Amino acid sequence: MPRKTNMKEKIGALRAFYTAERRVPGYNEMLRIFNYRSKNAVFGLLSRLEESGYITKNKGKIALTDKLTGAIRLLGEVNAGFPSPAEEELIDTLSLDDFLVDRPEATFMLKVTGDSMIDAGIQPGDMVLVEKGKAPRNNDIVIAEVDGEWTMKYFMKDRRGVRLEPANKAYATIRPKNSLEIGGIVRTVIRKYD
Repeated sequence: MPRKTNMKEKIGALRAFYTAERRVPGYNEMLRIFNYRSKNAVFGLLSRLEESGYITKNKGKIALTDKLTGAIRLLGEVNAGFPSPAEEELIDTLSLDDFLVDRPEATFMLKVTGDSMIDAGIQPGDMVLVEKGKAPRNNDIVIAEVDGEWTMKYFMKDRRGVRLEPANKAYATIRPKNSLEIGGIVRTVIRKYD
């Protein structure tokens, strides 16, 4: 009995390759990406991806569609001040990953719980994009493990050492007693309106 293909996994692998390399992989690379041994398996998967609208084929050339790359059409500008006439004109397509993430290999996303950062505009249910690997500066919002527990706060350094400041007066400043590890710096907050 043939194995069932995990399409979500294959789409994720192709998307990850495109995000890292900014190009469509060749057939030999697809063998490795999809963990296949034969090019026939790759051809079969590509046919399914084409039927589902994730890729297009033209004279043997493969192109990834917006459905796979995550690109969104950029139609113009809107005035947030006084009302003005607006015209819809396709200006470009824009990948939110490209727009929001400078270093995809060092970026991860977290869902916010709790309200200690509401005065910084970060609400429960928001998503934050966090960049690892850079040293935080004063007033950066960081994800930190403090004495064995994770939190999101403003990073502040003074003569006494590091302190983590909330953006809600109902919460106290945190000074590490035993350990502090910075997991990353918050670079973007994403909120979905229902």
